[in-house]
Parts: sequence; C-alpha cells; structure tokens
Amino acid sequence: MTQQIVPNIWCNRTAEEAGAFYATAFETTGFQASSAVTARYPAEGLLDFQRDLAGEALVVDLLIAGTQLALVNAGPEFSPNPSISFMVNFDPLFFGGDVDAARRGLDTLWAKLSDGGTTMMPVDEYPFAARYGWVQDRYGVSWQLMLTRAEGEPRPLIIPALMFDGPAQNRAAEAAAHYVSLFAGLPGGSEVGAQWPYGAPTGNATAEALAFGEFRIGDQWFMGSDNGSGVDHGFTAGVSLQVNCADQAVIDALWEGLSAVPEAEQCGWLVDKFGVSWQIVPANLGELMEREGAYERLMQMKKIVIAEL
Repeated sequence: MTQQIVPNIWCNRTAEEAGAFYATAFETTGFQASSAVTARYPAEGLLDFQRDLAGEALVVDLLIAGTQLALVNAGPEFSPNPSISFMVNFDPLFFGGDVDAARRGLDTLWAKLSDGGTTMMPVDEYPFAARYGWVQDRYGVSWQLMLTRAEGEPRPLIIPALMFDGPAQNRAAEAAAHYVSLFAGLPGGSEVGAQWPYGAPTGNATAEALAFGEFRIGDQWFMGSDNGSGVDHGFTAGVSLQVNCADQAVIDALWEGLSAVPEAEQCGWLVDKFGVSWQIVPANLGELMEREGAYERLMQMKKIVIAEL
C-alpha cells in the first residue's frame, strides 16, 4: 500500500513513550510494529513556547503492519479526542482464516489499550459485529476494535475514523464527497464506498445521517460517520491528517480546496470547512528541513512554498 496520508497524533511530551507502548501492544497481538524518532527539534531558531523542547524528539514514526502513524511531540496545546479514532479490523484472513485466533487477538489488544484508559463501548457482541469495543487509551487516543466478517470485502488493519458532530453534525456524507472530489486527480484516484444511514433520528443525528460510511483516497480507506450519541466532541488538531505532496502544484491545489479557517493556517497546517485539521507538506520535507535555517523559515510560512525553504 502506498500511504500518501499519514495521521498525526499530538502528544504532550509523551511521543517516545507512547510509540514504544503502541509498538509493544500490537506486537503482543501478533502484528509487526515498531517506533522510531525520525525528527528532532533544532537547538536554535525555536519559537518562545518551544525553547524547552530543543534537541528533543519532534516526530516519532509508528509502523503497525505497514501502516504509518506519526506521533508529534509537543506541549499541552492540543490533545486527541474521539472525533478521530482508529478502527482496528480483526479480519480472520489476517490470522489464516481462524476466527477464534482473530477474536483472541482482539481481546489481547483490548487488554493492552484499555489499561489506564477509558472504555467508551465495552467489548461485546453488537448488531453490527460479533465482537467490538471502543476505548480511549492512557494517552487519549481512541481505538475501535472490531471482529470483521470473513466473507466481507477486505479492508486494511487500521482505518482512520472521522466522527462528525457539533457544527459538522450530519455532514459526513457531504465531507466524503468533498474529499473524494478533491483527491480524485491524485495517484490511485478516490471513491465513496458503502454508506448506511441511521434510518431514524438518533441523538443529534437525523434519519438520513450516516451511522457508517467509508471513502477511499489512493490506496487508503477512511471511515466517516455522524455522531449519534448526543455528546459532541468536535475536531481538533489533536489528530491531524498529513498529506505528503509530490510537488508545489499539488500543495497549491489541496491548500486551495481544503483551507477554510485563515487564522488556523501556519507552517503547512490548515483547518477545513468541517473542522478537520490537515498538514499539507512536501513528500521530501525531511530532506528539505536539513537545509540551514529551514526550520526558522518554515515557522514563518502559512502554506509551504518549497522554493523558499
């Protein structure tokens, strides 16, 4: 799978610790996983609120069965919440077709992630799954663990799941169509997948709102649903979506199509009309940041201009 979009998780100076925790948790379940520091804060040129981070880890890359998540090591400015969670599909195909092994794997990972965390939906049988649970772990990251039907269409192990509520309530279908249209010209194309409405008003969700929906960008699948709990969470920069762009033309097009909150624009970050935070960056950002003075120049930018780094 070619991964063009990397979910970024904001950590309050816990990125290295969290990366090691997640790698161990998934390895215990039987999946290959690793974490490594891939970028550090420079010693000079930091903004005032970053100075005590000089030399510390900036990004910790977490690889789980080939899927990359990035842990951003920073301060208490933001934190993840359930508005963007991670669906972990325990497909029996991942366990040689053994449903019982997939169930045991789910229970093993649940035990790891729930230790010190908060249960949002307990592991149990539900109308939509033989075994499912939703937990917010000790670092505030939300995970949905589901035993997938072996006869269903295969999906990746980990799928980012966006839950629309607050000002974005009942706009999940609109968002999926918007994202698919915006990314249609990129390698791999994009498509709207299955969508199931609630069918009756549920919490703040209308009957037509999505209880479940999915869309694909390139090789990657995403979930999009409307919150039926009646409790708003709202999107924040606690979890953002980093798009690695081939060139300046792609950066320009995505920035134009996504950015809807001018005051949120800073060093490649933006917020779209639904409240979702994105980072629109060159694919070779790591290489570009090795240039002398690049960090200071990046901090002065809104949209990243490669030629000026």
